[in-house]
Amino acid sequence: MFDIDRWQEIFSSIRSNVLRTVLSGFTVALGLYIFIVLFGIGKGLQNAFQEGFTRDAQNLISIFTGKTTIAYEGLQADRQVTLNNSDYNAIVDAHPEKVQYSTPRYSTNLNVKYGKESGFYQISGANDEEVKIENRQLLNGRFISPKDIDEKQNVAVIGRMVQRDLIKNGDPVGKELEINGSVFKVIGVFSDDGGDWDERMISIPISTLQQMKKGSDTVSTVYIAYDEKLNPEQALAYSDQLKKELKARKKVSPDDENAVVVRNRAEGLKDSFQFLFVITMIVGFIGLGTLLAGIIGISNIMVYIVKERTQEIGVRKAIGAKPRSIVTLIIQESIVITVISGLIGVALGVLTLKLIGNSLEEYFIKDPSVGWLLITAAFISLVMSGLLAGFVPAYRASKIKPIEALRAE
Repeated sequence: MFDIDRWQEIFSSIRSNVLRTVLSGFTVALGLYIFIVLFGIGKGLQNAFQEGFTRDAQNLISIFTGKTTIAYEGLQADRQVTLNNSDYNAIVDAHPEKVQYSTPRYSTNLNVKYGKESGFYQISGANDEEVKIENRQLLNGRFISPKDIDEKQNVAVIGRMVQRDLIKNGDPVGKELEINGSVFKVIGVFSDDGGDWDERMISIPISTLQQMKKGSDTVSTVYIAYDEKLNPEQALAYSDQLKKELKARKKVSPDDENAVVVRNRAEGLKDSFQFLFVITMIVGFIGLGTLLAGIIGISNIMVYIVKERTQEIGVRKAIGAKPRSIVTLIIQESIVITVISGLIGVALGVLTLKLIGNSLEEYFIKDPSVGWLLITAAFISLVMSGLLAGFVPAYRASKIKPIEALRAE
C-alpha cells in the first residue's frame, strides 16, 4: 500500500493514458454531481413547501360561525349563530387529551394613539396561548399571561410594524398606548412570518376586550392546535366530531354547512404532503439512478481498461510478477481515479447548489442543499464500486497464462 515505486507506477500509468483516465473519472464525477444537484433541488422543494405552512401552527383547527340556512328544532333559517366563552370552554373540555394549544379570539378594528401618531389596527383579544397558535416570535418583553386575563389588565403586545408606525424610537416596553380611549401598557413586541399584515396586529387579554365591548362574552373564532401525535385521518375525525358537537350545542341542522364552519389544516396538508412525498421519491429515484449509472459506467470502463492491458499483464507475469501484485496494482489505480474524480464531482455539486441559492425561489425551490452524511454515503458507494469494478476483471486477467495474454489483441 505504501510502496513508493508502485505509486509512481500508478501515476505514470495515469499520465500515459490520459483519455482512459478522463473517461473513467468523468463517469464518476458526473454521477456524483448529478446525484448531489438533484437531491439538493429535492430538499429545496421540501424547504419551500414547509415554509409555506409555518406561518401558523400546522396542526390548526379554526372554528367560526355564520347564519343558518336550514330551519331546525323550531328555529327559523337565516339566524345568526354566535360563539361565546362557554362555547370555547365546552369545545376544549370535551376532548382535552387531543388539545395541545387553544385560544378564543375576539377581533375588532380600533383607533390606536401614541403621542401625535395614530391609526386603526386590528385588536385581537386572546389568551396566553395565542403566541403558540400564531407561531409568533417575541422580540422584546413578554406575551399575555393568565393573570392578565383573570384580572382583565390593560396590557398590549404589539406587532413589529405597530412599533415602527407609532412608537418608532426607543424601547416600546412600558410605553402607553390609547386604544379606543383606554390606556394600555405595552408589555411586548412580536414578529410574525406572516409578514407586515400580521405584524400590524395588537393582542390584548380577551377578557379586557370583551369588557370594553360592554361586557360581551362574544368570541369571533376558536383556534385549536391539536396533539401532533394525531395522524391526518385522526385529526380530520376530531374536527368532524367537534363540528357535530357544536352544531348540536347551537341547535344547528347537521346538514347546514354555513352556520358552523370548522376548518382543519390536516385536510390540505394530507394531500399536499402526499404530493411532496411523490415529488421527493421521483427526485430520489432519478438521483439514485444517476448514481447507479455512474457505478455501471465505471465498471464497464474498468473492464475495458483491464482488457486493454492484457498484454501488459502477460509481460508482468512472464518476468515473475505474482497475480496478487497485478490485481493490487489495478485496484489501487482504480481507487485513485475514483477518489479524485469523486471529490471533483462533490465539489462541483456543492458549489452549484451554493450558486443556485434562493435564485429559484419563484419556482418553489428554497435553499437547496444536501447533507454531508448522504454525500459521504454516495461517495463511499462509488469508491467501493470502483474497487469491485477493478478487482473482478483484474482477478480474471491475473489467471490468464502469460503466453495467452501476450497473444491477446
